[in-house]
Amino acid sequence: MLLAVGHPSDPMLESELERHRRSLTGYCYRMLGSGSEAEDAVQETMVRAWRSVDRLEARAALQGWLYRIAHNVCCDMLASAQRRAMPMDLGPASPADGALGGLSEDAWVQPIADARVLPEDGDPAYVAELRESLRLAFVAALQHLPPRQRAVLILCEVLRWKASEAAELLETSVASVNSSLQRARATLAALDLEPGAVGAARPGEEQRLLAAYIDAFERYDMEALTGLLREDAAFTMPPFELWVRGTEEIVAFMTGTGAKCEGSRVLATAANGSPAAAIYNPAADGTFAPWAIVVLETDGERIAALHHFLGGSELFASFGLPELLDAQAAA
Repeated sequence: MLLAVGHPSDPMLESELERHRRSLTGYCYRMLGSGSEAEDAVQETMVRAWRSVDRLEARAALQGWLYRIAHNVCCDMLASAQRRAMPMDLGPASPADGALGGLSEDAWVQPIADARVLPEDGDPAYVAELRESLRLAFVAALQHLPPRQRAVLILCEVLRWKASEAAELLETSVASVNSSLQRARATLAALDLEPGAVGAARPGEEQRLLAAYIDAFERYDMEALTGLLREDAAFTMPPFELWVRGTEEIVAFMTGTGAKCEGSRVLATAANGSPAAAIYNPAADGTFAPWAIVVLETDGERIAALHHFLGGSELFASFGLPELLDAQAAA
């Protein structure tokens, strides 16, 4: 017989559910490849949990129960979705003056703020592992896996669940979990996704690179900027298909098609376990409007890639950033 362990009127239940929000958001993000969709999935998970809490046998089982709901929500969302990708997954680099092209936002891996998914405290080594599993290259690689293999890899290798725990959540056998994990590993090993960080930078070094990038970008100093980049650095700008490689092409793009960004203001943030910058373009009324969240991939010493995710106030709000900057605040 099921025990009634809580009810929407229970003052403790909401805090218990909220305690799992960040980890659930991280799971849904890795499954779906979109920050906004992950937030939607977790919200739906919480709604379903509230509605059926009387079916929970014991509060000790709350985590596994919530993950099962979240997994089912993600599978429902993935049933009719196309695989999300990064621009370099779809074709070779283009010249800086090439056609921008463009695909729906649904085609691309989208960023997520670190604050939405990473714990505020905890074992530093484990938090570092979680950050690595949020890197854009890894999230893009996960999208190549069928949902069951994707879930097994996330549960067992990212969240450190035992095979028996993953099997219980997925309602399958331990042997099936181990088989799915082996196939998932083989698929990821065979992928040649690039570019990506080739060495994890120390947090202090990443922050130094971010501060130097923001300074160079706000001054629109191409010499200072290229001094921070690897010679083979990549520059992407979803939802546009065009991406360029190499410092010469990046400068050519930024002083050509992308020249409207000169005079922008930039705020520091963090996304996908990486340093990130929020770029506000100058507007006609003297304010600065949201333009893009830029995720910086580093190799430990230099910037290996700049991924610009174009978006307005909704994307910036998900990072806790202001909707607009006025001239005084931006000065």
